[in-house]
Amino acid sequence: MFKHSIFLRIYGGLVILVVLVALFGYLLVQIINYQRAQEYRESLTDGISYIITEGISRQPNAQQKLDWISDASDLLELPIYFVDANKVSLTRTEKKRIDEQKAAVRYDASNAVTYVILGIKDDPNHYIYIRVDNFNERQMKALPVFIMDYLVYYPGQEKEYLQKLQSKFSYSVSIENIQNLPLDSEQIGRLRLDHSIVLYRDNATTRGTNVSIVSPMSNSYSQVLVLGPIPLFNWMPVQLAAGITLLSLFVLSLGVYGLLVPMQRKVRQVNHALNGMKAGDMSIRLPVDGSDEMASLASSYNSMSDHIQRLIEAQRELMRAVSHELRTPVARIRFGMEILAEDDDYDSRLQQVDMIDKDIEALNNLIDEIMTYAKLEQGTPSFDYEKVVLLEVLEQVATETEALKTQKEIILNAPPEYLQVDAEYRYLHRVVQNLVGNAIRYCDNKVMISGGVNDHGKAYICVEDDGAGIPEQDRKRVFEAFARLDDSRTRASGGYGLGLSIVSRIAYWFGGEIRVDESPTLGGARFIMTWPAKRFKSEKKNYLKGMIDGKSE
Repeated sequence: MFKHSIFLRIYGGLVILVVLVALFGYLLVQIINYQRAQEYRESLTDGISYIITEGISRQPNAQQKLDWISDASDLLELPIYFVDANKVSLTRTEKKRIDEQKAAVRYDASNAVTYVILGIKDDPNHYIYIRVDNFNERQMKALPVFIMDYLVYYPGQEKEYLQKLQSKFSYSVSIENIQNLPLDSEQIGRLRLDHSIVLYRDNATTRGTNVSIVSPMSNSYSQVLVLGPIPLFNWMPVQLAAGITLLSLFVLSLGVYGLLVPMQRKVRQVNHALNGMKAGDMSIRLPVDGSDEMASLASSYNSMSDHIQRLIEAQRELMRAVSHELRTPVARIRFGMEILAEDDDYDSRLQQVDMIDKDIEALNNLIDEIMTYAKLEQGTPSFDYEKVVLLEVLEQVATETEALKTQKEIILNAPPEYLQVDAEYRYLHRVVQNLVGNAIRYCDNKVMISGGVNDHGKAYICVEDDGAGIPEQDRKRVFEAFARLDDSRTRASGGYGLGLSIVSRIAYWFGGEIRVDESPTLGGARFIMTWPAKRFKSEKKNYLKGMIDGKSE
């Protein structure tokens, strides 16, 4: 059912598309945040890495460098290693950062451990390797110690050199007056006791929460060293959320467009075909792709176009044939009327009246045939299907034919009396009558009528004759309206070329077919019409019961 409904496919496609877009957005956020987190970690370490490498470089010898590193490790409570450069494999990006006196940061997500690699300015053969398992307030409060250790070499010029260092930091580093900071008395008291403090601030803007580290200056009670505010990492800032949302909506709109384009294209094709039909072009046909509603619409349009085109052609052929067929009896009637007006002989006048009456009867028969054919060609006729005993129809036609004194032998291969088929009696009678009449017209001596139900559950009627038969190349043409294979013979035997065409249309509306071949028994033409013996499954049980009851009788 899903593949046969274009609307279910669109709704299902939208659900799948939403899921895919949501998954795409989630993966995109993860990828972007991985890069953002890496850049955030690097930005936090760049400034302090420069201070640490400067502090190590100022040591006069290797032993003092090692001592400085040991003191730094104790202060930060983090393991810091002095390693050979050839033992550390660096990527090109990491090597570039170290050459720029920045830190190369590696994050192990499985163990939640960060590794920081620092270069030493005057010692390219060694690296500083720091393992950061956890970074808390204790490490935060230790950071100002490294900055003040750097500034101690510039007494009285701390602010000037701190401004030069600012370019190395991604956050503000400054010396401020303690009175200018929004601190309470307890925080000021802790600074007076030479303790660093960490301030957390929630910002209502897009920056979110930030952290500031305030540390007392060793040479002044009124001034403090302030690091920050340092923004904490925000996994979903407004800019990222807005960007991902807009991108997801764009991808979703492209997906929806992709789902609707095929239907739009098919609707455009239907509209083009209808405009062509409106303009009189009946040759346009739509491609039938798939089995959904649009395919059903295309198939219905094609069937409608075929039917309309067939009706138009049939109407044109009918008009040409009718005008041709009517001329002869009308001309004979006019000729007979002229003779009546001039002939004074009573017997001759009676003879002319009789001939005119026959021509009028011929006109009535022709009109009846034309009306029947036109009714069957105009559209689906209203059939009142019922259970018909096939033997009764065949016997009735055989009796009516014998009553015409045709001097032909009628052979009836009677089907079982209990055999019933679904059909409309009137039209089924017309089929048998037309086929038998056609056979009488062209046979030599014998006509054989038979009927029944074959092994495929199809009802059939078979009419054979011992005439000359129909050439194979003409067997399809005999069912065309007003078709005559031998015009002179038809004129002699009567008929208008509509009988077999009417049979063909009745077979079509019965849901069956009519075909002609050579009779294996009589050697002439054999016409066989087949159609579904049962049209209503609900009646199958009663049908079988009727057959069994008939056999038991």
